[in-house]
Amino acid sequence: MKSSVEREQILNTLNFYEFDVLVIGGGITGAGIALDAVTRGMSVALIEMQDFAAGTSSRSTKLIHGGLRYLKQMEIKMVAEVGKEREIVYENAVHVSKPTGMLLPFHKQGTFGPLSTSAGLKLYDYLAGVKKEERRLMLSAKETLEREPLVKSKDLLGGGYYVEYVTDDARLTIEVVKKAIEKGAVCLNYAKARSFLYNDENKVVGAEIVDMVTNKRIAIHAKKVVNATGPWVDGVRALDAIENKKKLRLTKGIHVVIDQSIFPLRQAIYFDTPDKRMVFAIPRDGKTYVGTTDTFFEGKIQNPVATLEDVEYLIDAIHYMFPDVRVGVEHVESTWAGVRPLIYEDGKDPSEISRKDEIWQSEAGLLTIAGGKLTGYRKMAETIVDKISKQLGDEKYGPCVTKHLNLSGGETGGSEQFEGFVTVKEQIAPSYGLSREEGRRLAKLYGSNVDKVFQYAHILSTVPSNLPLGLLAQVYYAVHEEMAYSPVDFLVRRTGMLYFHIDQYKMYKDEVLNVMKQLLQYSKEETESYSQQLEEALLDAMFSEGSVVE
Repeated sequence: MKSSVEREQILNTLNFYEFDVLVIGGGITGAGIALDAVTRGMSVALIEMQDFAAGTSSRSTKLIHGGLRYLKQMEIKMVAEVGKEREIVYENAVHVSKPTGMLLPFHKQGTFGPLSTSAGLKLYDYLAGVKKEERRLMLSAKETLEREPLVKSKDLLGGGYYVEYVTDDARLTIEVVKKAIEKGAVCLNYAKARSFLYNDENKVVGAEIVDMVTNKRIAIHAKKVVNATGPWVDGVRALDAIENKKKLRLTKGIHVVIDQSIFPLRQAIYFDTPDKRMVFAIPRDGKTYVGTTDTFFEGKIQNPVATLEDVEYLIDAIHYMFPDVRVGVEHVESTWAGVRPLIYEDGKDPSEISRKDEIWQSEAGLLTIAGGKLTGYRKMAETIVDKISKQLGDEKYGPCVTKHLNLSGGETGGSEQFEGFVTVKEQIAPSYGLSREEGRRLAKLYGSNVDKVFQYAHILSTVPSNLPLGLLAQVYYAVHEEMAYSPVDFLVRRTGMLYFHIDQYKMYKDEVLNVMKQLLQYSKEETESYSQQLEEALLDAMFSEGSVVE
């Protein structure tokens, strides 16, 4: 991937060429489109007004899952398609996802009963083409409690056990972008589309953009322009001269993170709440995170935050399903909130609106894609690039090849060899000045790119720093290989530290700022701005301290 120190060169490239495709939006959908298009032989530019994955794509439940609950809404086609994608997405980047057993307990008068759960999971296995060893198990009440003793025992009838995939949504997005760049796409974060360019026939042929770092304006010319901006889709469409009738309905989902000492969950759980919503509780890195909510959202899209009402809803859900867990708002270490861009359906509640994606095209030729789920990103990209290929009418573009294409970092021999790969890297880490434990952590995070991180560690091993060597190497790698430009890019989207290791975030944020200031030559104004950004991100995430305890 390109370095953040090469912004000027990237801007000049964007300004100089006419591309086959310009993708606006650097979340998982836009990244997937860029990768699909460039691997078919198209010339591709991608711009993102914030950091890659800064919107919805870093704010999900962090699961590659098939949407079991959509069976209730009879969205059979979507469940089948997205269910099959789970293993494809996993195998293409085993370092950013891992299979996780999911327990679905059912109680008297609950959303699911023994028959509906058994039938639903069996249908799910069939639709999703689940491999034999991961197919559902039906458990008695006793077996359910053996797997997770914290589950409410009163009126417990049993449970269904099946497999989903826990992921790092932001890192998945970044690995897709990195692969697209490796294949020849030109991608830039902090580059905002301000207006569209039109030809004499009033067709969209590109966009004027502004570099949010330098305020420099350039024009990007392209035969096809795709609006893949998630919650910002309607705003970007409003720049187009011709409007059409489709529109979004935004809903917000939040998650809370609680230390395992307070909520010692050992098994991922998918459970229903008193108001018949479905919520996940998932153990991760010594924490348990719980979500999501589903409420209509009309606030500031760029920075949605958890409200007291949101957090209390999830705390009540925890008390309902895990009555022995003594948890309150004050135990919430961090939160995140995301906005879902769903296609508007009149009269439907937030959780009833379909998660299926749709593509539409304005009279001026602007292609827009919205809706959909993280899991289905690759298939969504295939669908829209098929359409682009047909419209360009050039037979030199090949078919979609992303089904079996490893993402950046994915050259580890697939799921069967990944643990062996990690063990080898763990053993050689001390030769680069790192502990075996640190080597293991980095190998699991970066996959086959870990060798570059090790090389940075080796070079930096004699450099005085207040950061641990492994973390210092990660900062250098993020700036030079992953286009991180601000400390929040690194501490939130490149590492997830803000959400799952908030104490480390507090400890290291100022030194990360100092290192990045030296690498990227921040001005005094930039340094002050990024320092403030770090504090604001902390306040937004530290819900209990930032919003409740005054």
